[in-house]
Amino acid sequence: MRLRSRTAVVSAAALAGVLAVTTVAPAAAGEGPRAASSSKGHESRDKHGLRVVTYNASLNRGEQGQLLRDLSTPDNQQARNIAQVIQVNDPDIVLLNEFDYVPGGRAAQAFRDNYLAVSQNGHAPVDYPYHYVAPVNTGVPSGLDLNQDGTVGGPDDAWGFGLFPGQYGMVIYSKYPIARDRVRTFQHFRWQDMPGNRLPTDYYTPEQAAQLRLSSKSHWDVPVRVGHKTVHVLAAHPTPPSFDGPEDRNGRRNNDEIRFWADYITGTKSARYIYDDAGRRGGLPRGERFVIVGDYNSDPNDGDSFPGAARQLLDNSRVRDPQPTSAGAVVASARQGGANRTHVTRPALDTADFSDDPAPGNLRVDYALPSKNLPLLDAGVFWPAPGRPGSELTGEYPFPTSDHRLVWVDVKVPGRR
Repeated sequence: MRLRSRTAVVSAAALAGVLAVTTVAPAAAGEGPRAASSSKGHESRDKHGLRVVTYNASLNRGEQGQLLRDLSTPDNQQARNIAQVIQVNDPDIVLLNEFDYVPGGRAAQAFRDNYLAVSQNGHAPVDYPYHYVAPVNTGVPSGLDLNQDGTVGGPDDAWGFGLFPGQYGMVIYSKYPIARDRVRTFQHFRWQDMPGNRLPTDYYTPEQAAQLRLSSKSHWDVPVRVGHKTVHVLAAHPTPPSFDGPEDRNGRRNNDEIRFWADYITGTKSARYIYDDAGRRGGLPRGERFVIVGDYNSDPNDGDSFPGAARQLLDNSRVRDPQPTSAGAVVASARQGGANRTHVTRPALDTADFSDDPAPGNLRVDYALPSKNLPLLDAGVFWPAPGRPGSELTGEYPFPTSDHRLVWVDVKVPGRR
């Protein structure tokens, strides 16, 4: 999320939590929630397809423990709206960004049981027997003066910007079993250990540079068993390339957080430097199937990103870019104007509704990128045009759900039984 200011990042979600949404009619009898979504690919998806979704749900709160309190009952309006968006799109696997981490997975369980498993406005509940959560770097004190303001402490001096440990965390829900014994996390990987990194050494002291973690949240490789096959869900949420100074420390970090996955999936020599939190080295073996998901805070052409940051994935020889689109993004870009008028990326590809004046305008920052050995069936962005079913769930600022839109990709898993 790159809303207006750091303060707005916290307050927007809180405000959205009290906003009600006009009821969206459920699908016609016999059609089910899949037919009610904006997808045109449900028929092909139902024939052995796998739907993988990424969604920055803005389920973050400004106070530790608040999200768990909000989700402990089934009446938080923002959470109901988010759950309805998920029910409409009915993913098999979904990554939620900006979902505060609570030890023991209690918030993740509460959202599943009180919202996803409960019909929202007549839509069929979704059942996720499996989920994965883990600690993240946001809000974890570093003990260092990382923003060079002469004091130690506060959100800017955490390993990743956050008011408390776990703010802006992540959760993965799955209809298929997660191979938990094969999960790899990279929360503690040090930025300086990436060869050719963009770390601004003239900004950080040697002591700081030696300890600084690369991932602002974490990077996860979560293997999911789909029939007799494995699909690796590669999840992350790099820092926004803004809220810094001329040293561009956040832009550089964003670039290298994205590069990490590019090296990881390329494997062999490119991934020799990589080590996970258990000490295991190397990247993803060649031939493995994967989907890269998350809010990467980087548009391939527009915004504040380090040059070429998103292209490290989009142009990778192992990655398929499905270029998902929506009608709502086109309407929003034209109606809101401002920075959108000068954008290079096609408005139909936008996935986030950001401030337009001043910049950055609406951007493509959320990605669901499958490996080329997963045949593509379809892809899209849930951003209905005004007046269409579901448009009440996206809206404009202050948003009833999030300033990001759900992005989905349908793939075929070869040999799945």
